[in-house]
Amino acid sequence: MDRDTITRRRLSDEVVDRLEGLIHSGEFGLGEKLPSERDLMERFGVGRPSVREALFSLQKMGLVAITSGERARVTKPTPETVLNGLTGTVRHMLADAQGVRQLQEARLFFEAGLARHAALHAADEDIARLQQALGENRRALGDLEAFERTDVTFHYVLAEIPRNPVFVAIHEAVVGWLTEQRHTSLRNKGAAQNGYDWHARIFRAVADHDVDEAERAMRGHLGEVSQYYWRAKGSVEES
Repeated sequence: MDRDTITRRRLSDEVVDRLEGLIHSGEFGLGEKLPSERDLMERFGVGRPSVREALFSLQKMGLVAITSGERARVTKPTPETVLNGLTGTVRHMLADAQGVRQLQEARLFFEAGLARHAALHAADEDIARLQQALGENRRALGDLEAFERTDVTFHYVLAEIPRNPVFVAIHEAVVGWLTEQRHTSLRNKGAAQNGYDWHARIFRAVADHDVDEAERAMRGHLGEVSQYYWRAKGSVEES
């Protein structure tokens, strides 16, 4: 008979489950302070290390905020909290070429959808903001640091158009995760001008409400960014 070993859970995990349940049930409401560490120790019959580890885990989940010298306070998880929790895993993915390609594909899928949505739903004020971001991007040509910053802003405006904070949080997370790709890609000769040209094409499609062209332009743009990246990485590895 195969062994089916039962592993014993850590006490801190049990405390996490209990506190999470109490928060979800409403016993501890949003903004309310949790009992002191000593009270929690007595309530659950565990030591201080288990309570502190549990509170730290709940903080990473976005369920509590911990301030030095004060009791933990119940908070509401945000999209940023959820995505920040993935950063450690993503760093491991980025250490491997296959992981980088997978994240590039995920970005392409996400931003192609944003481009389609923008072309379909962008209001006049959205188009005006996108045009302003495009103009700043054009004026930054010749200044690589400024160009990179305005490049991010152009894509950020697209992420804001759906007015969904989850999309904005995903955009900001991806910007952080793929920072090295952006630096590397823009070292290629002509990459900045090429990036601006794609941005201009994306903008025209959005302004014309041409959904298919907006997606084609975004796919073309990010496809070339990936090509620039792998070309530059190949040159580095060969040198």
